[in-house]
This record gives sequence, structure tokens and C-alpha cells, in this order.
Amino acid sequence: MPSVLIIGAGFGGVGMAVELRRAGFSDVTVLEKAAELGGVWRENTYPGAGCDIPSPYYSYSYAPNPTWPMRFSLRSDIKAYLARVAQTYGIRPRYGVEVTGASWEADRGRWRVETGTGEVLAADVLVPAVGQLSRPHLPAIPGMGSFAGESFHSARWDHSVDLAGKRVAVIGTGASAIQFVPAIQPEVAYLTVFQRTAPYLVPKPDTRYSDWRSRFPLAQQAERAFFWTVCELATLGIIGNKAITKLVERLALWHLRRQVPDPALRAKLTPDYQIGCKRVLFSDEFYPALSRSNVDVATAAITEITPTGVRTADGTAHEVDVIVYGTGFTATNFLAPIKVHGLAGRSLDDAWTGGARAYLGMTVPGFPNMFLMYGPNTNLGAGSIVYMLERQARYIRQAVAHIAAHGSGLDVRRQVADRFDEEVQRRLGGTVWTTCRSWYREGTGRVTTNWPGLVTEYHRRTKTLALTDFRTVVPG
Repeated sequence: MPSVLIIGAGFGGVGMAVELRRAGFSDVTVLEKAAELGGVWRENTYPGAGCDIPSPYYSYSYAPNPTWPMRFSLRSDIKAYLARVAQTYGIRPRYGVEVTGASWEADRGRWRVETGTGEVLAADVLVPAVGQLSRPHLPAIPGMGSFAGESFHSARWDHSVDLAGKRVAVIGTGASAIQFVPAIQPEVAYLTVFQRTAPYLVPKPDTRYSDWRSRFPLAQQAERAFFWTVCELATLGIIGNKAITKLVERLALWHLRRQVPDPALRAKLTPDYQIGCKRVLFSDEFYPALSRSNVDVATAAITEITPTGVRTADGTAHEVDVIVYGTGFTATNFLAPIKVHGLAGRSLDDAWTGGARAYLGMTVPGFPNMFLMYGPNTNLGAGSIVYMLERQARYIRQAVAHIAAHGSGLDVRRQVADRFDEEVQRRLGGTVWTTCRSWYREGTGRVTTNWPGLVTEYHRRTKTLALTDFRTVVPG
């Protein structure tokens, strides 16, 4: 029975552990650096935090939740759901253990895993499941350290800071800001939102679920299937169907006109790039919040942070008491800051020079028996990442079963991985994601995060582990 070590107890790590347990593998260890599970839903505690994918679809297919309170559930309900799934399947992560490094021991055919506590562990199979949205990004703005007030990133929300009656600056208008700006607007004295690029927003078809729904599981299954279909259609637009793209764009611009009557503000909030390049967001509250008398949207570039606030390129000095950075995550720095070394001591950083890449988003040549969850090019522009994680867990479980049966390691063939990467990058080149700057892309322009097709295709390509894609690695 091979030993499997999983890094991270979010949806990826828990889902992987459940898949292995359901298949009869018992030597499974989940390490989590924090004090509890939850991943992104543990880290993001900002006001209004929730998911923009409907809950019936943003859940494991084998663990439907008839007690979702609403279609777009908030982070506390999502985190509680994940905890219930872990408890149901007996997944008990080791908390407070941060992995700092991992090295392949060729003579023993296993991974040597180092932790921040000094403990060293060994495992036959290593599954990093640290996610793409785990490390907050702070922009390099001159003078950030000089600010005399309170400041924090939205993913590290400082709940000890009372915003009531304060002048607050929000830097960024991404998915997090879309949610927390309407939540804090009523309590602050004045809110200045610094926008680099306006997001596309569409109406949010949210609803509170009635009690009867828990008695009719088919209703939830039907809703899951419906939103799966909607997301697949939206993806067709992203990857080239102009009719779908135009329809969504018209919906977004109609939503903007309907909710923002002031022409000057509406002009500021009108996107100037092709829809789909950045993630399309759902909100019925963001535009009305920006229209309030105590809110200003600043579009001039930020030139520096001063002791008293934010200075912009038009010469305006915005004096504020608190700065909230809604500036996203370092999504393209996969596995950082963990140092991973494979065959012949080669580092993963070297293997990923020019941008992260992995066969089917999971395996890297020269790193035997290491399988990534939510790895390079497995993110979605539309759809549920939980769907993708289930397919990855199924694929990895097959690899573990092969290792258990044969006692040897699996290393993806370089030509297989290179051919796959060439295909993915060629297909991504024809998508809208290459037309503007976003967190999907490296500074070089390479898209390292997103899958270039439908989830239907990913389901098909990962359904069966093809042993011809791998070479056997024998200890010694």
C-alpha cells in the first residue's frame, strides 16, 4: 500500500483524500499549514465573501448539499460544507504543519518532505494541492511603507480595524472588491475606489432556497446540470464563439446602463477591452454602491502612497485613514514558496523557467510520483473548479493504484508533456485571454493558469490514466 502525502486542506486536498479513501487507500496524510481546513474559504474572511459559481455546481458530485441556504453561498457556508465532507469520509488533516521543501530520493523511490517544524516525512506519492489563489499579491507602489494609517490585503482582512466613520481607500476592482465594497460602503464616512480597469459585471441570479428543496434532491441535480451547461456555453464564447460573446457583452452593458444612471460615472465603469479577457463578475450591489454620495471612483493611475493617503497621476492627493488592497493573488507562482527537487536534484523552479507547465495540469517530467491538484492550465474562465478537481483526483487515484500494484514510480515522458504544452499554448493563443493584461498571464504573455477548452474535454482526457504517457522509475 503506497503512502500518499497531500499538501493543503482546501477543496483540492480534501477531494483528493476522499477519492483515495473511497478507493480503499488508507495510508493518506493531509498536511495543512493553518489551524483548520478551508483553503481560500478559510483565508478570505472579508465582508461579503462568497462564491460566484452556484453552490449546487460548486460542490462534489458525490456529496450534494441539500441545505445550501442560497444559490451563491457565502464563505462560512462553503467552509462548513467542506468540513462536513471531510468529517463524513474520515479526513483528519494534520494542522499547523507547513511544508517547506520536497526532494525525490531516487535510491529509495520516494519523496522526502521537509516541514517548518523541522519534522521530515517520507511518502511514495506527493500531491501538492495548494491552489492558485493562496498567496496575496501586493503591488509595488512607491511609499507603501510610509502610510501612517491601517492597511491590509483583502485576503488578510484585519477585523480589529473599525471602518465606521473612516475614510477608506480600496485599491482594485476585482472579484473580491466587487463583494466587499458594497458590504463596507454603508458604514464608512467616505470610500475612494481606485480602478485600473473596469470589470464586466452581469446580473447575479441569486435566490434563497426554500425548505422544500431539501426534500427533492432531483431539484438540486437539475440546477447543477443547468449551470454546468450555462458555463460550457460561456466557455465557448471565451474560446471563440463571437455570437455568445456578443450576447454576454450586451447583457453586461445593459446591466451597467440600468444600474448607473449618471453618465460620467457610467463612462468610468465601461470596460475598454474585449469581454472574457478578465473574469466576468456577478453582482447586483456593486454598481449601486459606487453610485452613493460617499463613494468616488478614481481612475487616474496611482503614483505613490503617502503618509496620509494615495496620490494619483492627475496630481490629486486622496487623504484616507485606511487602505484595503483588493489586488488579487500571485496565481502564476505555483507551489511557491515550497522548494521542490526531482530527478538528479533538478529544481521545479528551473523546470518551470519561462512559465509553469504540466501534462494535463498534473505531472511534470523529472518529478516522479508527484501529481498536482489545480496545477498549471486547469483554471476556468467559466465553470466550477470543483468539477476539475474531481477529475484530477480520479486520474491521480488511478496512478496511485498502478504504483500500488507494481511498486515502481511513474514519470511522465518529456515528449508527451512537451507536445501537450505546445497544443495548450497554441489553442490559448486563439482565445480572448491573450488580448489584455490579467492574472491569467505571465509577464511574458504566456497564459499559465487557464484550460483552453470545455470541462467536457478535460473530463474525457483525464478519464483513464494512459500508462504509455509515462516511463517507469525503479528505486536504486
